[in-house]
Amino acid sequence: MPEAGKMLVVVGLVVAAIGALLWSGIGRGWFGKLPGDIHYSRGNFTFYFPIATCILLSILLTLVVRLFRK
Repeated sequence: MPEAGKMLVVVGLVVAAIGALLWSGIGRGWFGKLPGDIHYSRGNFTFYFPIATCILLSILLTLVVRLFRK
């Protein structure tokens, strides 16, 4: 069980670091505006689904988790 705790702490720190980078403005120009992100706007209605961004984040998080596995 201590290994699971360490993993949670590492994942939390990685997420916090990514959040701090995004909050500071790094990635503001491209993050969430990748080709493949769906954006539909008409009148008062706006629909936005960042599918390409979700896929990119999934790949990055998978790589991070695999790096810390034994």
